[in-house]
Amino acid sequence: MHLDVLDLRNFYYRTNLGRVAQRAIRDQVKTLWPEAKGQTVVGFGFAAPLLRPYLPEARRVVALMPGQQGVMPWPAGAANVSVLSEETRWPLPNGLADKLVLLHGLETSEHPSALLEECARVLGPGGRALFIVPNRSGLWARRDVTPFGFGRPYSLGQLEGQLKQHGFQPECHRAALYTPPSRKRFWLKSAPMLEKAGRQISGYFAGGVLMVEASKRVYRPTGTGVEEGVARPMRVLEGVTQPGAEPV
Repeated sequence: MHLDVLDLRNFYYRTNLGRVAQRAIRDQVKTLWPEAKGQTVVGFGFAAPLLRPYLPEARRVVALMPGQQGVMPWPAGAANVSVLSEETRWPLPNGLADKLVLLHGLETSEHPSALLEECARVLGPGGRALFIVPNRSGLWARRDVTPFGFGRPYSLGQLEGQLKQHGFQPECHRAALYTPPSRKRFWLKSAPMLEKAGRQISGYFAGGVLMVEASKRVYRPTGTGVEEGVARPMRVLEGVTQPGAEPV
């Protein structure tokens, strides 16, 4: 079930709770990926709020938004980099992305396996992908007042297992959104302190979202391979005596 792009825009840009969520997740993304100078950064789903820090220095930034969700022009006041795309057929060549981030893309996808195959196709050699999904043990997945209450929430084991099945190797993981999904002023003001404290405890149960960074797995060739060696010598001259040799 895809969310509507207008609902996502209104949540992240026009509500205090959405701005808190955007800041908490983006801070973790920036910790993992502090820079992207000269690189191509691709987002899918509604990853636009996380891509803004890379606009000044990245070689290229592309915000793909699935057709079922809809698209909005982004960023505001600058050249548009958002693209309406089919969920499992992205208008990008193989191996283009150096960095790929999914937010509200995997858990709402109608074809998650095909989507992950497309992620693997677009991610270039040595590139990294970041998958951000609702934590099934967290509070945010249990309330539909935020976008994280829709789609399929994941446990860490489920997400990493699904990534491995589609050619990804999980490299590290973390959580975010330790703040309760409440619009009350007390919780909103306490958000920075709660995020900092939450990172000191287990994020599997307290964090609202799980974040797994993964690389594309490179398979070594199997089998015996091509045998190198000198071809078997011809036997045409076998039995012919050498010059000056005594006949037998």
